Amino acid sequence: MPPPVVCPEDSPHPEPPATPRPCLQRIDQALLDQLSAQASQAPRRRRNHNLHQLPDRVQRFLNGLQPGTYVRPHRHRRDGDGSGFECFVVLQGAIGLLVLDASGDVIQRERLEASGPLKGIELAEGQFHTLVALSPDAVMFELKQGPYQPASDKDFLLQFPAEGTPEAVLQEQAWRRLFEADDEAED
Repeated sequence: MPPPVVCPEDSPHPEPPATPRPCLQRIDQALLDQLSAQASQAPRRRRNHNLHQLPDRVQRFLNGLQPGTYVRPHRHRRDGDGSGFECFVVLQGAIGLLVLDASGDVIQRERLEASGPLKGIELAEGQFHTLVALSPDAVMFELKQGPYQPASDKDFLLQFPAEGTPEAVLQEQAWRRLFEADDEAED
Protein backbone atom coordinates (compact mmCIF):
# COMPACT_ATOMS: atom_id res chain seq x y z
CA MET A 1 0.00 0.00 0.00
CA PRO A 2 1.44 3.42 -0.91
CA PRO A 3 2.09 5.92 1.87
CA PRO A 4 -0.81 8.31 2.58
CA VAL A 5 -0.87 11.59 0.71
CA VAL A 6 -0.89 14.53 3.10
CA CYS A 7 -3.34 17.30 2.31
CA PRO A 8 -2.22 20.90 2.51
CA GLU A 9 -3.49 22.44 5.72
CA ASP A 10 -6.44 24.58 4.81
CA SER A 11 -8.39 24.40 8.06
CA PRO A 12 -9.23 27.46 10.15
CA HIS A 13 -7.40 26.07 13.20
CA PRO A 14 -5.09 28.64 14.81
CA GLU A 15 -2.28 26.08 14.95
CA PRO A 16 -1.51 23.30 12.48
CA PRO A 17 -2.29 19.77 13.73
CA ALA A 18 0.50 17.91 15.52
CA THR A 19 0.45 15.27 12.80
CA PRO A 20 -0.24 15.95 9.13
CA ARG A 21 -3.79 15.19 8.03
CA PRO A 22 -3.98 12.60 5.24
CA CYS A 23 -6.20 13.41 2.26
CA LEU A 24 -7.66 9.93 2.39
CA GLN A 25 -8.17 7.67 5.40
CA ARG A 26 -9.09 4.11 4.52
CA ILE A 27 -11.53 2.19 6.68
CA ASP A 28 -10.78 -1.33 5.55
CA GLN A 29 -10.81 -4.81 7.06
CA ALA A 30 -7.13 -4.54 8.00
CA LEU A 31 -7.91 -1.47 10.14
CA LEU A 32 -10.94 -3.16 11.74
CA ASP A 33 -8.81 -6.23 12.54
CA GLN A 34 -6.02 -4.09 14.01
CA LEU A 35 -8.49 -2.11 16.13
CA SER A 36 -10.19 -5.30 17.36
CA ALA A 37 -6.85 -6.80 18.35
CA GLN A 38 -5.92 -3.63 20.24
CA ALA A 39 -9.30 -3.64 22.02
CA SER A 40 -8.90 -7.27 23.07
CA GLN A 41 -5.51 -6.44 24.66
CA ALA A 42 -6.64 -3.20 26.33
CA PRO A 43 -7.61 -3.30 30.03
CA ARG A 44 -10.85 -1.44 29.17
CA ARG A 45 -11.67 -3.98 26.40
CA ARG A 46 -12.15 -1.16 23.89
CA ARG A 47 -10.08 1.16 21.73
CA ASN A 48 -10.73 4.24 19.59
CA HIS A 49 -9.16 5.10 16.26
CA ASN A 50 -9.63 8.81 15.61
CA LEU A 51 -10.18 10.05 12.10
CA HIS A 52 -10.35 13.63 13.38
CA GLN A 53 -7.79 15.92 14.96
CA LEU A 54 -8.59 16.93 18.56
CA PRO A 55 -9.49 20.58 17.75
CA ASP A 56 -11.90 19.59 14.93
CA ARG A 57 -15.49 20.73 15.32
CA VAL A 58 -16.74 17.27 14.38
CA GLN A 59 -15.44 14.12 16.05
CA ARG A 60 -15.21 11.09 13.76
CA PHE A 61 -13.78 7.85 15.00
CA LEU A 62 -13.96 4.08 15.06
CA ASN A 63 -14.68 2.43 18.38
CA GLY A 64 -13.63 -1.21 18.77
CA LEU A 65 -15.41 -3.01 21.62
CA GLN A 66 -15.00 -6.47 23.09
CA PRO A 67 -17.50 -8.26 25.36
CA GLY A 68 -16.84 -7.21 28.94
CA THR A 69 -16.16 -3.55 28.22
CA TYR A 70 -18.07 -1.27 30.58
CA VAL A 71 -19.37 2.07 29.34
CA ARG A 72 -20.69 4.05 32.31
CA PRO A 73 -24.09 5.56 31.45
CA HIS A 74 -23.72 9.15 30.34
CA ARG A 75 -25.12 11.85 28.09
CA HIS A 76 -23.58 14.59 25.99
CA ARG A 77 -24.43 18.26 26.28
CA ARG A 78 -22.90 20.94 24.13
CA ASP A 79 -23.46 24.63 23.62
CA GLY A 80 -26.02 25.19 20.89
CA ASP A 81 -29.31 23.38 20.35
CA GLY A 82 -28.94 19.84 19.08
CA SER A 83 -25.16 19.81 19.09
CA GLY A 84 -24.95 17.10 21.78
CA PHE A 85 -26.17 14.38 19.39
CA GLU A 86 -24.25 11.16 18.85
CA CYS A 87 -24.47 8.88 15.82
CA PHE A 88 -23.42 5.20 15.78
CA VAL A 89 -23.08 2.88 12.76
CA VAL A 90 -21.91 -0.68 13.36
CA LEU A 91 -19.36 -1.82 10.79
CA GLN A 92 -18.57 -5.23 12.27
CA GLY A 93 -20.29 -7.46 14.83
CA ALA A 94 -23.10 -6.42 17.17
CA ILE A 95 -23.50 -3.75 19.82
CA GLY A 96 -26.36 -3.13 22.23
CA LEU A 97 -27.50 0.43 22.94
CA LEU A 98 -29.43 1.08 26.14
CA VAL A 99 -31.18 4.42 26.63
CA LEU A 100 -31.86 5.25 30.27
CA ASP A 101 -33.90 7.84 32.13
CA ALA A 102 -32.39 10.11 34.80
CA SER A 103 -33.10 7.51 37.52
CA GLY A 104 -31.13 4.86 35.59
CA ASP A 105 -34.05 2.75 34.37
CA VAL A 106 -33.73 1.31 30.86
CA ILE A 107 -36.36 2.97 28.67
CA GLN A 108 -35.19 1.68 25.28
CA ARG A 109 -33.06 -1.20 24.05
CA GLU A 110 -31.65 -1.41 20.52
CA ARG A 111 -29.49 -4.08 18.92
CA LEU A 112 -27.20 -2.60 16.25
CA GLU A 113 -25.64 -5.21 14.00
CA ALA A 114 -23.51 -4.98 10.86
CA SER A 115 -25.37 -7.94 9.34
CA GLY A 116 -28.76 -7.18 10.90
CA PRO A 117 -31.73 -5.01 10.04
CA LEU A 118 -30.64 -2.10 12.30
CA LYS A 119 -27.07 -0.98 11.61
CA GLY A 120 -27.02 2.47 13.14
CA ILE A 121 -28.84 5.09 15.14
CA GLU A 122 -28.63 8.77 15.94
CA LEU A 123 -29.17 9.63 19.59
CA ALA A 124 -30.49 13.08 20.44
CA GLU A 125 -28.70 15.44 22.79
CA GLY A 126 -29.18 14.82 26.50
CA GLN A 127 -30.10 11.12 26.25
CA PHE A 128 -28.47 8.97 28.92
CA HIS A 129 -27.08 5.84 27.29
CA THR A 130 -24.58 3.01 27.48
CA LEU A 131 -23.20 0.49 25.02
CA VAL A 132 -22.74 -3.27 25.36
CA ALA A 133 -20.48 -5.35 23.10
CA LEU A 134 -22.65 -8.27 22.00
CA SER A 135 -20.03 -10.01 19.87
CA PRO A 136 -16.26 -10.28 19.83
CA ASP A 137 -14.48 -7.74 17.62
CA ALA A 138 -17.43 -5.34 17.34
CA VAL A 139 -16.50 -2.06 15.64
CA MET A 140 -18.64 1.00 15.12
CA PHE A 141 -18.19 4.39 13.53
CA GLU A 142 -19.11 7.30 15.82
CA LEU A 143 -19.89 10.86 14.89
CA LYS A 144 -20.52 13.70 17.33
CA GLN A 145 -19.93 17.39 17.84
CA GLY A 146 -16.43 18.51 18.78
CA PRO A 147 -14.00 19.63 19.74
CA TYR A 148 -13.35 16.92 22.32
CA GLN A 149 -13.15 18.38 25.83
CA PRO A 150 -12.24 15.60 28.30
CA ALA A 151 -13.39 17.50 31.41
CA SER A 152 -16.90 18.16 30.08
CA ASP A 153 -17.51 15.60 27.33
CA LYS A 154 -19.72 13.31 29.42
CA ASP A 155 -22.33 13.87 32.10
CA PHE A 156 -22.39 10.54 33.98
CA LEU A 157 -25.28 8.94 35.84
CA LEU A 158 -23.55 8.79 39.20
CA GLN A 159 -25.69 5.97 40.63
CA PHE A 160 -23.81 3.55 38.33
CA PRO A 161 -20.41 2.18 39.34
CA ALA A 162 -17.20 3.76 38.16
CA GLU A 163 -15.24 2.02 35.45
CA GLY A 164 -12.73 -0.56 36.65
CA THR A 165 -14.68 -1.66 39.73
CA PRO A 166 -16.05 -5.16 40.48
CA GLU A 167 -19.56 -3.61 40.51
CA ALA A 168 -19.00 -2.37 36.95
CA VAL A 169 -18.19 -5.92 35.82
CA LEU A 170 -21.47 -7.17 37.31
CA GLN A 171 -23.44 -4.29 35.78
CA GLU A 172 -22.05 -4.96 32.29
CA GLN A 173 -22.95 -8.65 32.61
CA ALA A 174 -26.51 -7.76 33.65
CA TRP A 175 -26.92 -5.45 30.65
CA ARG A 176 -25.55 -8.10 28.27
CA ARG A 177 -28.07 -10.62 29.69
CA LEU A 178 -30.90 -8.26 28.63
CA PHE A 179 -29.89 -8.81 25.02
CA GLU A 180 -29.28 -12.54 25.48
CA ALA A 181 -32.86 -12.86 26.77
CA ASP A 182 -34.06 -11.15 23.55
CA ASP A 183 -32.01 -13.61 21.47
CA GLU A 184 -33.51 -16.61 23.31
CA ALA A 185 -37.05 -15.27 22.84
CA GLU A 186 -36.50 -15.10 19.06
CA ASP A 187 -35.36 -18.76 18.84
